Amino acid sequence: MLEEVERWLASRSWSVADRPLHQILAAKQRTGQSVSVVLPALNEEATVGDIVSVIRRDLVERVPLVDEIVVVDSGSTDRTAQAAAAAGARVVHRDEILPRLPAVPGKGEVLWRSLLVTRGDVICFVDADLREFSSDFVTGIVGPLLTEHDVDLVKAMYDRPFTVPGGNAPTSAAAGQGGRVTELMARPLLNMHWPQLAGFVQPLGGEYAARRSLLEQLPFPVGYGVELGMLVDALHLVGLDALAQVDVGVRRHRHQDGQALGRMAAAIYRTAQLRLARGHLVRPRLTQFERGENGFEPRTYRVDTEERPPMAEIAEYAARRVA
Repeated sequence: MLEEVERWLASRSWSVADRPLHQILAAKQRTGQSVSVVLPALNEEATVGDIVSVIRRDLVERVPLVDEIVVVDSGSTDRTAQAAAAAGARVVHRDEILPRLPAVPGKGEVLWRSLLVTRGDVICFVDADLREFSSDFVTGIVGPLLTEHDVDLVKAMYDRPFTVPGGNAPTSAAAGQGGRVTELMARPLLNMHWPQLAGFVQPLGGEYAARRSLLEQLPFPVGYGVELGMLVDALHLVGLDALAQVDVGVRRHRHQDGQALGRMAAAIYRTAQLRLARGHLVRPRLTQFERGENGFEPRTYRVDTEERPPMAEIAEYAARRVA
């Protein structure tokens, strides 16, 4: 590990316990910064309401840390929107944001569009599929942005126990697993090509917070590559010392099957490739195999290659800021 990264780990890796809530609230009052929490959601009826309820109860009603909770629904076919609204979130459909640009599927697309429907100086992203959610996730990653003027982006770090399908708890062999795409794709890429980022425990984690002033300058890969792309681009734009991570404990969520993870890995590789060479894939497709009646059958999927430009370049965003 680079000496620079070792120093960074000592100075920019914290625990949620390092900043008591009263300290964070005092910093918010002193600086006058507002905080938006954004949940990108697609068919998360089972979990989104509980997450919103916890944030609203702990960080809106009990203490005034969060100024708005926005759920951006990216085309759910279940009752995600109703569950989120009933819990107290403002729900906005992806297609209603910046309608002159037809939306494309993908998490990064939703996060990018969320900049247009939020007002916070600090924006906190939280995945909508978390179980046993704690508001420590929000206070942990928002805290450094309110208390440290030279920090621009904070990632959550946590244990990710891997629950065996059909079981209620992880086995001893699986207790330390999870984050398979991180270990097999993202971490090797970062260590080899961006070794300054090798200290991030969960580089692909969906829980992170950043200053709007940074996010509006970044391009957003529309799909699964958004987290890696954002980390790499932020490194180049503001430098390693402006990035940080906070230990928030344990993250429990729905795990995806191996083929879905393969598609995620392909998108992440594409995102890395663009940043290494700004080149073009010969064939931006991924073929996987499923056993059918006649043996293994190929299934070919498109790899996300599109990126949205920095929000600061969008006319509607500039007009909203003037207004």
